[in-house]
Amino acid sequence: MRLLFLGDIVGSCGRRAVVESVPALRRELELDYVVVNGENIAGGRGITARIADELFACGVDIISGGNHTFQHREVYPYLDEHSRILRPVNYPPGAPGRGVAHCRDLTVVNVIGRVFMGADYDDPFRAADQAVESIDARRFILVDMHAEATSEKQAMGWHLDGRVTAVVGTHTHVPTADCRLLPKGTAYCTDAGMCGARDSIIGDEVEAVLERFRSQMPTKLPPADGPAVLNGLLIEVDGTTRRATSIERCDRFVD
Repeated sequence: MRLLFLGDIVGSCGRRAVVESVPALRRELELDYVVVNGENIAGGRGITARIADELFACGVDIISGGNHTFQHREVYPYLDEHSRILRPVNYPPGAPGRGVAHCRDLTVVNVIGRVFMGADYDDPFRAADQAVESIDARRFILVDMHAEATSEKQAMGWHLDGRVTAVVGTHTHVPTADCRLLPKGTAYCTDAGMCGARDSIIGDEVEAVLERFRSQMPTKLPPADGPAVLNGLLIEVDGTTRRATSIERCDRFVD
């Protein structure tokens, strides 16, 4: 099995790059699955039903989320109705949507961290345990750990080693160089990165971000435009054991 995971899609620049690139990437890399994090795709914050449909139409199989998933209230019914778009599984009971999605023989679990995330989410480790224990062990299982702290993401990787196919981190928009197979066969990377404007600060306009840092005043941070970068992870998995055999960065520039 060959799976491509694309990091946080930021704004219309990242959206265009993904929609234009996924069909060709599926052919070039002979992909069985494409999973993306879409929590920053609508104007830099959140996701809408129309944009989710656009991602599915281009060849994305599952969309995971994060702390901005609920930014646009219009998407709430869509999260309940559509089984292949996620919000973190450790939101309190009653939140719209689901934290576990299935597509053929792949299952994706979306978990959000608690360190430096600005909210008191339920325990991500206990939530991940409950989710994984409910899934047939014969399935491929990918966990998107949406978190700020490197240590918390690494802890989740070790916590789930041998029980899932892969644990990949999202949220910081900065790709990390620590792709590896953990001792019991789980593929791991601390952060996939982002799909968004190359000349930006984590996807937002440079001058707007600089102004916020220099002035310490509330400043709108619009997503940047221009040539895009696609940060992703290519994961190969043994079809019999459901354990990863390789994980490597798959980063592309899109004019």
